[in-house]
Amino acid sequence: MGPYIATFVYFAVSVLIVFIGLVIFENMTKKYKDMDEVLKGNQAVAMSIAGKIIGICIVLAFAIYHSTAIYETIIWGAYGVILQMLAYVLFEALTRKFSVEEQLLKNNVAVGTISMGVSIGLAFVIGASIT
Repeated sequence: MGPYIATFVYFAVSVLIVFIGLVIFENMTKKYKDMDEVLKGNQAVAMSIAGKIIGICIVLAFAIYHSTAIYETIIWGAYGVILQMLAYVLFEALTRKFSVEEQLLKNNVAVGTISMGVSIGLAFVIGASIT
């Protein structure tokens, strides 16, 4: 029965970390609220959110795989969320010709796709670096 309980605990902790990460990301955007835009059908914002969710889950998967205790997964998961936030800030800073946040608000699917790719791609890099 131990592995079933451990799986449930890892699942519950992961859901909590993803939720906390999404709340933090929601507060990082100043020009719109993520879920309000999703309800309006804004695909660019939805893709950006999906990238963040997948990205955080990728980091958590690597963390679970490499951890020997749940607290290690929590630490790596929190660190992964922080690095994902840093990636978003850098993405915004490095796009000098436009504001990522404004383009997502305008439902620019191309920018949403790149945002999703940045989150997922860097999640693999973050996850692979977990030792």
